[in-house]
Amino acid sequence: MNRKKVAEAAGTGALGAWLAFGVLAGVVVSRHHGAPLPLDQGLLTWSVGHRPPMAVAVARGLTVTGTGVVPYVLAVVAGLIAGRGARQRLVAVLLAVGCLSMGQSLRYAVMNLVARARPPQYEWQTHASGWSFPSGHTTTAALTAGLLITALYLRSPHGRTAVRLAVGCWGAAVGLTRVFLGVHWFTDVVGGWLFALGWLGVLLWAAARLLPPRFVPGDQEPAPDPGGAPLGGRGPRDSRHEGRSRPA
Repeated sequence: MNRKKVAEAAGTGALGAWLAFGVLAGVVVSRHHGAPLPLDQGLLTWSVGHRPPMAVAVARGLTVTGTGVVPYVLAVVAGLIAGRGARQRLVAVLLAVGCLSMGQSLRYAVMNLVARARPPQYEWQTHASGWSFPSGHTTTAALTAGLLITALYLRSPHGRTAVRLAVGCWGAAVGLTRVFLGVHWFTDVVGGWLFALGWLGVLLWAAARLLPPRFVPGDQEPAPDPGGAPLGGRGPRDSRHEGRSRPA
């Protein structure tokens, strides 16, 4: 793993996500009481008109995986996948759980600061509480999916693509259920995705730049030179010539 490239990519991604989140939050705050945008109202209207009982049941089952104990169990799994050896796994688990819990706390603070009202309660098809922007279930599921995808990539950079794609689809689907069930505006969900991307980018940048190499899952020791020469450039000493002076 090239830590410099990881840090650069994570930092760039985090900056872009935070800028986009700031613009979206500014638009939401600028509207009277966080009034929905036309796209928000249109998607809620569509959702209300397309709610067969089976789809509602599936959405309810999926949406509960974005909160409570499930994301923390998956964060622990991500740490166990990423680490190699007991010590590295312990560090990875602590980092994953810390990333998730700190991200949730920061998201909660932003939610109370923006104080956007939810859609009308008569449209709800599941329980919800608190303010609306950014969506908590969406943020938590996206953070958890990001942790799992990162862990899978560290363990197998060129494999498990289908598994990583499935995890990403789960993280996105949880957010979409919040709109389908009528408890969030679509821009709340977009805000949750951007928030999660920004927070993950910050922590990946910090891990790649600040953690000692032995504590970074996926960091490998430099491979020895195929010819047997140390990386310093000096070849092995020949004992036959030890002690002999150079010819003049």
